[in-house]
Amino acid sequence: MKFIDKTLGEVLENLAVTNPDGWAVRYTDRPYTRTWREFNEEADLVARGFMSLGIKKGDHVAIWATNVPEWILTLFAAAKVGAVLVTVNTNFKIFELEYLLRQSDTKMLVMMGGFKNNDYVATVNDLLPELKDSTGELECEHLPYLKRIVFAGNETPSGMLNFKDLKILGADFPVEIYEANKKTLNTHDVVNMQYTSGTTGFPKGVMLTHYNILNNGKTIGDGMNFTSDDRLCI
Repeated sequence: MKFIDKTLGEVLENLAVTNPDGWAVRYTDRPYTRTWREFNEEADLVARGFMSLGIKKGDHVAIWATNVPEWILTLFAAAKVGAVLVTVNTNFKIFELEYLLRQSDTKMLVMMGGFKNNDYVATVNDLLPELKDSTGELECEHLPYLKRIVFAGNETPSGMLNFKDLKILGADFPVEIYEANKKTLNTHDVVNMQYTSGTTGFPKGVMLTHYNILNNGKTIGDGMNFTSDDRLCI
């Protein structure tokens, strides 16, 4: 078996060249459809937006959301920067969220409004009373690494930045700096941190590399006989 020796960003960029008009993502419950070329370009804009806000290689970006388009974009944008995506359980309560953000040294949290009976905005406002008065970088004594909250939704809560603004910021970020940074990335860099259930103690962050994720996905895809004609529908 031949393994993939590329980063997530490199694989996406290759697909944008070899199959530009093929479907990358097609949602069945919302009007979000992207070809490989379109999705790659959008991920580039979000990645440059991250860099414009100070996110750099090795920084941790947490995502607290269900399977929305912003989740996928955050994953690939962080990977293109060299940042580590920290996944947050959609059922977390305030004490669990605080533990994860502190233990993971998360610098930016991307979040949606809530899920089922869990109001994420209310939880974050309770955890970060400083947020409502913040007009730029967040300053929080008990979460000193956390500097930005990005909201994936329509009405942006006080102190947060809207996800759509990342693309606007990204459009103004120098392309040459972005491209130079990508050249420093390696397939064995950590790109994702997933927390264990904590059944035998406090949850621990499991670190996964580009190589881990891509080849795990390839092995599963090969086992299920996926072909280049298979499309991702969410």
